[in-house]
Amino acid sequence: MLNPAHGGTDTGARGQNGVMEKDLVLQMGRGVKAELERQGFRVVMTRNDDSNPSYDDRAAMANAYRDAIFISLHVASTGTVGSVRTYYEQMSAPEPPSAPTANAGEKVAPPPAPSTLNSWNDAQRAYLNASHHLADLTQIVLVQRFSGSEPTPLGAAVRELRSVAAPAVAIELSSVSAADPNALANSAVAPLAEAIARAVSALRATNPGGAKQ
Repeated sequence: MLNPAHGGTDTGARGQNGVMEKDLVLQMGRGVKAELERQGFRVVMTRNDDSNPSYDDRAAMANAYRDAIFISLHVASTGTVGSVRTYYEQMSAPEPPSAPTANAGEKVAPPPAPSTLNSWNDAQRAYLNASHHLADLTQIVLVQRFSGSEPTPLGAAVRELRSVAAPAVAIELSSVSAADPNALANSAVAPLAEAIARAVSALRATNPGGAKQ
């Protein structure tokens, strides 16, 4: 599942020459999709036009497929031009339910039993380890193909990943401040597709049942 971020009225980062992130990531997404399909992968895009599905709508598309992998594409507003960084969701530990209290002589109802259903905003929690592993595998290849890239991925609060019930990462290319952002986006397609293909294949080899950890 390829997710070109932003879209519609949400332009994302904007360059000095008027180029918009939403257009660059759609351009990149189409190219990466074609390259991955050429290699035999089945690829679905969360958007293929200038629309802006909600975070939950994008997650729902991924969650409708069994054994999916979710890759979100971004272009940064700053950073070393031509470098790439992979991000994975880093959730805080869930807070335990507080114990009920009562005044002397009052009966206290027992705390509610924990729900067996994952909250929509907590869907990624079961896949945090798999997503971190996918980010590691992706960044290893990206570092070799994009000079100046950081050697390791970064954990962060990435809202678009939180509701995805599958291994999920965001890949961010720097940046819209490039002299020719369109040329940069086009040149990034092949190495991005290579990194994604190799990372997904490696993840599948170690977690053939869906990579839930």
